[in-house]
Amino acid sequence: MATRPITLFTIQYGDMPLEDLCKAAKDMGFDGLELSAAHVDVRRAATDPAYVEEVKATLAKYGLGCWCMSHHLAGQCVLDAEPDAYDSRLDGFVPAEVAGNPKAIQEWAIEEMKFTARAAKAMGVGVVTFFMGSPIWKMWYSFPQTSEEMVEAAYQRTKELWSPIFDEFDACGVKLALEVHPTEIAFDYWTTKKLLDTFEWRPTLGINFDPSHLLWQGMDPAVFARDFIDRVYHVHAKDVKLNFDGRNGVLGSHITFGNTRRGWNFVSLGHGDVDFDAICRELNQGGYNGPISIEWEDSGMDRIYGATEACEYIKKYNFNPSAFAFDDMSNYG
Repeated sequence: MATRPITLFTIQYGDMPLEDLCKAAKDMGFDGLELSAAHVDVRRAATDPAYVEEVKATLAKYGLGCWCMSHHLAGQCVLDAEPDAYDSRLDGFVPAEVAGNPKAIQEWAIEEMKFTARAAKAMGVGVVTFFMGSPIWKMWYSFPQTSEEMVEAAYQRTKELWSPIFDEFDACGVKLALEVHPTEIAFDYWTTKKLLDTFEWRPTLGINFDPSHLLWQGMDPAVFARDFIDRVYHVHAKDVKLNFDGRNGVLGSHITFGNTRRGWNFVSLGHGDVDFDAICRELNQGGYNGPISIEWEDSGMDRIYGATEACEYIKKYNFNPSAFAFDDMSNYG
């Protein structure tokens, strides 16, 4: 029997009240939830013990655990609200009173992430998954030229803005797991290494390992997991289907997710090209015993059907390592 719990990331179900989602998740076969800020008011959880007990009671009612929380959207705003990086699409992530004001958005986001640390502590959760944004994502192609000085300045600014947030997480005994993802300061193998180097491998900062964002970029997710296994603090199970037929490009062509003319699409587990068997073996070899969290994204499939199927699918790849060496000669009598 596998020791890793199978959880459901709740952000794609933000329109469902927590109790309704708990009932659905239990019916779908999940062991728990990765609670996003769509389902937990982090400022209230950080300051109101009665509210925390209410959330815990709702989970317990359906026999569900919570090992991880998430605040991706606030985290994105910390760096993306820099004056020279501000993107008006952030206005959809923030309270109305700060929308359109980059300075106010950034101040709100920094405080929101600090409240998230306190909320996680109050909930008894040791890991928060997140985004941190990037002041230079728009410069990824290097035309006009992106100098090495620009890149280094961006990483140092990342350290400057996020270090006080990390201090709060340390004070609360909670770790951060960055989802390595396009639009982040760490979006592939080498940018991840550079980010960890920039923070001098501070233990606060780890990785939310999501293979779907790596495969379409041309990386081997199993190799990534092997090399960074000591920093894998959380795992998202999400699949991606590659469709490079000679017409479709890797950059998506501004075509909506789900359209089969795209070069790749996120799909429900088992319908794509991610090798979850290889990933499970790397997680076993590295001693990862945390949750496997289904982040269900498939524009071509009903989400309840898809998450139910995904939960059952990932259980096939949630096996424990063998305690028996098949080639141990002492077993040959």
